[in-house]
Amino acid sequence: MLECEKCLGLWVDPQTFERICADREHQSAVLGHASMQPPDLSTKVTYVPCPVCAALMNRVNFARCSGVIVDLCKRHGIWFDRDELSGIVEFIRSGGLELSRTKEKRELEEERRRLQQGRVVSDISELSVQPDHTTETKFLGIASARDLLKLLFD
Repeated sequence: MLECEKCLGLWVDPQTFERICADREHQSAVLGHASMQPPDLSTKVTYVPCPVCAALMNRVNFARCSGVIVDLCKRHGIWFDRDELSGIVEFIRSGGLELSRTKEKRELEEERRRLQQGRVVSDISELSVQPDHTTETKFLGIASARDLLKLLFD
């Protein structure tokens, strides 16, 4: 972890962040260092470059529902503005991560069900649109017999 003394932001590599999320002892250390100052709402949203590769990082809502927006470089790590890491730790400790995972699993199951229902409806509609091949074949046979009789008797 690297800390910016000027803005109190933190740069954390992916492995360290995973340890913080999984280990209560690491979480306690993060909470112990949190400044707990109110956020500065007057700051403009900006995309910041990754300190390792200088590519602009993506802004993501941690766990898609925590309300904590962090800057993420998928290859190198996460930038946390002041108190964002402690906000995530509090979110995890309050059970938010488990709730998020449960919600995501439920959404995936519902989507899978919708896709399966869509396939069934598609299969049924294909059957109803496809002509009955036996009827079509008989019709063609009759038509050709009529043509043959017409040919023979005209």
